[in-house]
Amino acid sequence: MFGLGTREIIIIAVILVLLFGAKKIPELANGIGEAIKNLRRGFGGNIDDKNQDNKKK
Repeated sequence: MFGLGTREIIIIAVILVLLFGAKKIPELANGIGEAIKNLRRGFGGNIDDKNQDNKKK
């Protein structure tokens, strides 16, 4: 994954907790996930997203 090892990921996680606090991390992750989902839909999406939309109707 982008050439990052375990040590680098842990350092990034610690920096995020220090910057945003432990309570904001889930909100940030949720926002990033929604942004990625919307970006995929904007570029045509993938079949799984379209199937999920059809199941909701």
